[in-house]
Amino acid sequence: MLTLSGRGSQTCDRVARRDFLRLGGFAAGGLALPDILRLRAESGARRSRKSVILIHMMGGPSQIDTFDMKPRAPNEYRGEFRPIETNVPGLEICELMPRLARMADKFAVVRDLQFHNELPQDHDPQEVFSGFAPKHKRPPLGAIVSRIHPPSSAALPPYVSLCNHAPSILQRVHPEDPLYVGAGHRPFEPISGQMAHRQIQVTPERLQDRASLLKRLDNMRRDIDQRGNMAGMDEYTRRALAMLTSPEVLEALDVAKEPAKVRERYGPDRSFYASSFDYSSPISWLTTKFLMARRLVEAGVPVVSLNIGSWDHHGILSNGPRSGVFPRLREELPWFDQAFSALVLDLEERGLLDDVAIVAWGEMGRTPRINRQAGRDHWQESGFALLAGGGLRTGQAIGSTDKYAARPRGNPHSAENVFATLYHVLGIDTRQTIPDLTGRPQFLLDDQKPIRELI
Repeated sequence: MLTLSGRGSQTCDRVARRDFLRLGGFAAGGLALPDILRLRAESGARRSRKSVILIHMMGGPSQIDTFDMKPRAPNEYRGEFRPIETNVPGLEICELMPRLARMADKFAVVRDLQFHNELPQDHDPQEVFSGFAPKHKRPPLGAIVSRIHPPSSAALPPYVSLCNHAPSILQRVHPEDPLYVGAGHRPFEPISGQMAHRQIQVTPERLQDRASLLKRLDNMRRDIDQRGNMAGMDEYTRRALAMLTSPEVLEALDVAKEPAKVRERYGPDRSFYASSFDYSSPISWLTTKFLMARRLVEAGVPVVSLNIGSWDHHGILSNGPRSGVFPRLREELPWFDQAFSALVLDLEERGLLDDVAIVAWGEMGRTPRINRQAGRDHWQESGFALLAGGGLRTGQAIGSTDKYAARPRGNPHSAENVFATLYHVLGIDTRQTIPDLTGRPQFLLDDQKPIRELI
């Protein structure tokens, strides 16, 4: 049995979304899983054994209170927390993350990231999933990997999203929409945001009605298709149902099959109050997503995305009486410390860490100066990315900022540099092109330089 439930995340855009489990593969645009499989096969793709887990810290975590602390800055900048030493000489992080401090040799932190949303108040996460600012409308990493490097097993989806996306003020497209890469490369979404507080039990027997529905829909499509494009749909329907009922997929998604000791290592799912503009009911932060991500990459899924949040801590007036940045982080950072460290150590113990790259980051940083609400506002000039695994050179901090963690010193890194590093792990040449909807060839990245200290 597989269950997931809980209220989703939200930011100051005032739009809440909710988690529920949905097997069946319906994604944005109404395409069913058979369509996705058919379109993916038509693109002609090769296979790879490397994987990426992308963790979106939705809302934008504070760099100065976590991985780029400035203990000598004035009180109105440095905040309430003190840095602690890690097992890497010279690398200090927030005292609320002691587990990560003990294993800092297994991750690297990039401290000089800059982000490029057009409006400072916008939470559009396009850059976190594609490397590009929202105005460019470029496909996400997972869709590109789906097209170029699908998994070794046809029963496995090449791209799984465990995200519940909250629409931003000016969001142009869904952040995981494949765009011109092709509709066949949408993510498989076992979690979606359409129903609240539901618990759905999934067994192969419960999918039999879905098989009947798919057959009726496909018959109807063949009846109205005048061009013969539905040829071969039965085969893709069969494959879709095989994926949904395959032991590989069901086993990977069912975290209940993990030993109790493993589940305890990741920690419990938590509910946090005092989120943006609605602090009357809790928001679920699911460590289940971290464990499910590990199970999916272990099964052979090349790209898994997940999000956790909100980290949008403007302060007590905007977000409620318990929403100063420091009370919130006192609750949330220990949760993240346990979940992220468990994921890294779990992969290492299973001999998978060198083959799985992990990145955790938000769509922005936070203002170095504490505001009048005891919070921190949006700040695109400086943020961080936490990377582990993938054979990367870990145990280091890359880049630096000024004495207030406000702006990078020297040339900053961009989201494209992070993605160039991930493509390097996956063995994908970023100089290759994919034609956009106008037929114009587009490079996977415009800035194709990986972060040299990591590779």
